[in-house]
Amino acid sequence: MRPYISAVIISIAVLLGLFVIGKAYNYKFKSRNTVSVLGSAEHNFVSDLIVWSATFTKTSFELKDAYTSLKQDEKQVRSYLQAHGIAANEAIFSSITIEKLYNYHYDEHGRQTGSTFNGYQLRQTVKVESKDLPKVEVISREITELLQSGIELSSQEPLYYYTKLSDLKIDLLSKAAGDAYNRAHTIAENAKSDLGSLRRASMGVFQITGQHSNEDYSYGGTFNTRSKNKTATITVRLEYELD
Repeated sequence: MRPYISAVIISIAVLLGLFVIGKAYNYKFKSRNTVSVLGSAEHNFVSDLIVWSATFTKTSFELKDAYTSLKQDEKQVRSYLQAHGIAANEAIFSSITIEKLYNYHYDEHGRQTGSTFNGYQLRQTVKVESKDLPKVEVISREITELLQSGIELSSQEPLYYYTKLSDLKIDLLSKAAGDAYNRAHTIAENAKSDLGSLRRASMGVFQITGQHSNEDYSYGGTFNTRSKNKTATITVRLEYELD
């Protein structure tokens, strides 16, 4: 009888073990109803930093003469910026670059046959960074004074930036997540279900575009620097269980 009882006990234990394992498996892998939603948030803002740059050049057959003339131009540019309210720490002058110029000669078959030295071209760039946007905008448009003085100056279009992007991104993430939750809650409520636990969350790409522009979003994120007035947008995808 004792071996028989032991066998029965072992059989019961095995069956109970299989039952528990089966229940655990079904609990873990059973199909669950979920809802996936996309929340978004956007914010219009005005840039608070302007960056403007201009390049001036001098050309001469004598390197020393070109250098002397370029340094005189640099002095004039500095005086012009200071006279228009640009502080010394707002204007950054690059190092001077030197390029040898040549005229190339070709035969009737288009093959190069030689070259003639045509002088040295020296180039320097000034970059202005300021939080006084109107002041720099005026300077970037009204540089005729420098041009009329004989300075070969090429002005670039101002670029606009925002120095509080990190804070803005956190605020938009919070609003986008709240928007996604509200969408999920509305879906669950109208489907006669209860919103369960959050299963997954992912952040979309942070996009900055010019206001009232037709810029397209890009996969890696758009970062507009041409417009003073911008719009920042971000998306958040959330997936919830439905109880």
